[in-house]
Amino acid sequence: MTIRHRITLLVILMFVALSAIGCYAVYQTRGSAAEVRKVTEGVVPSALASADLVSQVKDVQIATMTLVYAPDANMVSQAEDELKKKRETLKQALALQAKDAASQAQKGLVVQAQESLANYFSAIDDTAKMKLAGKNEMAQAYLFANVAEYRDELEGIVDTLRIEKNRQKDGAIAALNDKLATTTTAIAAVTGIAVLLLTVIGTLLYRQITRPLSRMQAMMSEIAASQDFTRRVPVGRLDEIGRSIVAFNGMIEKIQENSALLKQKTADIQAMLQNMQQGILTVVDGAVIHAEYSAYLEAIFETNDIAGRPLMDLVFADTDLGADDLSQIDAATQACLGEDAINFEFNQHLLVGEIAKHMPDGRVKTLDLSWSAITDENDVIVRLMLCVRDVTELRKLAAEAGEQKRRLEMIGEILAVNEEKFHHFIDTASGFVSENERIIRKHEQADGTAIAELFRNMHTIKGNARTYNLQHLTNVVHETEQRYDELRRTDAEREWDQEQLMTELARVREAIDSYAKINEVSLGRTRVARRGGADRYLMVDKEHIAHSLRLLETANTGDVDALVTMRDALHRMLRVLGTESVAETLSGVLDSLPSLAAELGKEAPVVRIDDNGYRLRSHAGTTMKNVFMHLLRNSMDHGIEASAMRTALGKSAAGTIDIEVGVDNHALQITLSDDGRGLALSKIRSIAVERGWIDMAAPVSDEEIAEFIFRPGFSTAEQVTEVSGRGVGMDAVREFLARENGRIELRFTDDHKGADFRPFQTIVCLPDSFAVDSLGTDVRAEDNNAPVPPLGSMAS
Repeated sequence: MTIRHRITLLVILMFVALSAIGCYAVYQTRGSAAEVRKVTEGVVPSALASADLVSQVKDVQIATMTLVYAPDANMVSQAEDELKKKRETLKQALALQAKDAASQAQKGLVVQAQESLANYFSAIDDTAKMKLAGKNEMAQAYLFANVAEYRDELEGIVDTLRIEKNRQKDGAIAALNDKLATTTTAIAAVTGIAVLLLTVIGTLLYRQITRPLSRMQAMMSEIAASQDFTRRVPVGRLDEIGRSIVAFNGMIEKIQENSALLKQKTADIQAMLQNMQQGILTVVDGAVIHAEYSAYLEAIFETNDIAGRPLMDLVFADTDLGADDLSQIDAATQACLGEDAINFEFNQHLLVGEIAKHMPDGRVKTLDLSWSAITDENDVIVRLMLCVRDVTELRKLAAEAGEQKRRLEMIGEILAVNEEKFHHFIDTASGFVSENERIIRKHEQADGTAIAELFRNMHTIKGNARTYNLQHLTNVVHETEQRYDELRRTDAEREWDQEQLMTELARVREAIDSYAKINEVSLGRTRVARRGGADRYLMVDKEHIAHSLRLLETANTGDVDALVTMRDALHRMLRVLGTESVAETLSGVLDSLPSLAAELGKEAPVVRIDDNGYRLRSHAGTTMKNVFMHLLRNSMDHGIEASAMRTALGKSAAGTIDIEVGVDNHALQITLSDDGRGLALSKIRSIAVERGWIDMAAPVSDEEIAEFIFRPGFSTAEQVTEVSGRGVGMDAVREFLARENGRIELRFTDDHKGADFRPFQTIVCLPDSFAVDSLGTDVRAEDNNAPVPPLGSMAS
């Protein structure tokens, strides 16, 4: 029989027994209650009523005497009415006594009382008649004779009935008391039996359930306390408790298996921690290191004093991190521990991923840090895990690989540039660097003109480097250009630092020299022909030499005209040696326009060059490249619109740039124009007003407004980019031309004076010694160093 069945049977038996006991107690209680009602509702009221009969008889006597001795008829009438009421009351009382009579004696007394009452009231009626007849003395005599006799008889009967009723009452009360005592005794006995029964059932339940469970609980507690999972709870019976014990033993067996597995895994983890080539630690409350960590951590930090040390002391002491960074790391770790996991997401960016750790012997280790949060079941961070890797050698290899990659990229950039042009660029860039060195050494304090010169030279180097797509050099030069730009925009007196400026300039020279060294050493593109000076040697095409030899070999020495023709031909050929067409001179700048256009989000422009047969001498190359590098970039950035805008205006998506070469008034003139929207005169004017160069209401011509673009620091660009917006360009162009006794002017090509935008031409003028015509004729002026004559005022 199972425990459930046993408990059910015991509960049923207990219920039956308690029901029987309860029914008996109810029966006894009901009997006692009936007796109580009989006494309280029947016997006692009846006894009390019998006592009232005596009083009522007295009342009748008083009413009769009132009638007899009434002084007038009115009083007699009232007495008669009162007697009638008393008579009815006595009749009703005797009827109630007859109803409640408990014995024959009581019934006989009631009958006698009723008969005596009838005689009594008959005598009273006779007395009343005598009174009404005026026979007062007879009525009084009759009252004291016959009426008194009947009254005494009635009182005797009523008194006897009262005594009998009181005897009945006393007997009933005594019987009731006996009944209540019996009932109380019975209920007490029943209650005792019920308590005894419940005690027996409770004892049985304890023996069947509680005691086995207590023994099982005690053994379970012993197993849990001792952690001896080899012990088992004995199974005494195969009921629910027995099956529970079997299940518990099965659970203990699984715990034993899992414990063994856990020990094995713990041993494996400890072995991993001892042998893995990576440092792992956990950070607990207080931002200190937990006692368990990987053994390799000691090799990384070269100490075994790790457990219990503050994180900031072990990991971040003696690093290159500043006080602000250290404070943020400390605050971030404290903010994560003991808080919701979302805090780690919010603060993870403050936990640095790499540090440079200075060791006691002066070595510097590069350590890679990887952070993760360990949370509990409530997603609260209980620990921070930090994986530390010594990546010093890896970073060295990466740096070497990066350097090798950079070197290969630089080789690719150099090979993409014509050898002669590359040599020319190196010479030009080195010249600008030397010029900046001279300016910095010359000025111990900041000077606005000097800073502007520094910036123009560096901006030109960067522009030329971008032209030839020398990316690494462009980046280095850009940083130095940024420094000069800061000097222009801030308190130069406070920021001017010769030593720092020379250091930054040395980085630029080093980058230029790196390109030159790779070109000459790695690529073998040495400048042997230029060892005696650039002006002493020319690179001559073999075809030119072969053609000249054929002219000499085929000449008729006897024909003077033929000799003159041969001489003129050789003269023209030799005159054009070492010269270049404008397209060849500007090829590097022109080749960079597609990438520049892509950078600006525009289509690559169409460039048309009409050189009218003029070629440029070698010494014109540098100036032309420096000048047109700025002019073409300005044309692309400020002049030619974006493709969508051009299409909306009915223009072709790609802009067009025209370059025309000519000689006028003993000066070489190169005219540059584009089909863009023109010069932004309205914007130039607003900038000039804003800077206080002109008054808003002052009448200023378009030509005067256009002149403002040549001021240092002027730019109409809305934001600074790699291409424009730094306020350098046209002032640099004018400076480059001035060095060669040249000049630059703008000429409007429409007559819309006062318009917001006006198309124009940029005219670059150089001494005519810079060019020869297609026939080799020298077009130079008599004074080769004379400045270019003016063009006259700008005309529409």
